[in-house]
Amino acid sequence: MLTRRDRVMMALMVGIPSVLFITFVWLPAIASIFLSFTNWRGITALTANNFVGLKNYEQLFTTYPFFWPAVWHNILWLLTFVFIATPIGIFIAVLLDREMRGTRVYQSAFFIPVVLSLAIVGFIWEQMYTSQGFINSVLGHTSSDTAIDFLGDPSINIWAVLVAAGWRHVGYVMVLYLAGLKSVDPTLREAASIDGANARQTFFRVVFPVMKPINIVVVVITVIESLRAFDIAYIINRGKNGLELLSILITNNSISEASLIGFGSAIAVVLLVISLVPIVIFLTRTMREETT
Repeated sequence: MLTRRDRVMMALMVGIPSVLFITFVWLPAIASIFLSFTNWRGITALTANNFVGLKNYEQLFTTYPFFWPAVWHNILWLLTFVFIATPIGIFIAVLLDREMRGTRVYQSAFFIPVVLSLAIVGFIWEQMYTSQGFINSVLGHTSSDTAIDFLGDPSINIWAVLVAAGWRHVGYVMVLYLAGLKSVDPTLREAASIDGANARQTFFRVVFPVMKPINIVVVVITVIESLRAFDIAYIINRGKNGLELLSILITNNSISEASLIGFGSAIAVVLLVISLVPIVIFLTRTMREETT
């Protein structure tokens, strides 16, 4: 039977995180939805005259020139993570799972970008992309006349940033899959080997299906990381000149000199709705599996 002290401790352990979650997550989200129907700029008091209905959304989808490029860049971010960075992370995890010589050194090397914030990753790659940086030096473009402007050229800067973001994501996926591979029952591989399956067949037909929970987590994380991409692009040039992202449009509109808080909130609501799709799918699948 729970004592009074136990009840107090449980109330504190559940109540404090709940209050913090509601205060810093739900209330701002609800406020953003409310403000998205206004033209409030945060300077004067919010009145009935500030309500504009769906005007912000109409402008966002029709006349705002940066919205659809930002949507495309987020989609490009997602495609790069799904079809390039994630498979590379899985491949590295499979190699390191074989306990080759120097495995711990390789694990540490690939894991270093994961423990760094995206802001630090942005600073690192920003220096590597300069005219006198590592990349131009390797390519032999050491003079200012021949150096490639990786971050200033709008036709290639998104790809340069994706390389930096993918560098970190590869290590993230590697850690998740390596942990999953260590938990796979070794008898499954032994049985597949006895049946004559090679390493590739064993992985795709035995190991990969067994790791379904890890696969779902990786997919959800990849989608969320793509949608909330912000730090690297914002550090480089505040997300302008070909680096527009939805999260950056929210920031640039909400805290700019114009202080278009209502319009920025409308972009935030669109991003929230898009982000809810993978979250709802993940929760639905998880709850369905728990009930079966």
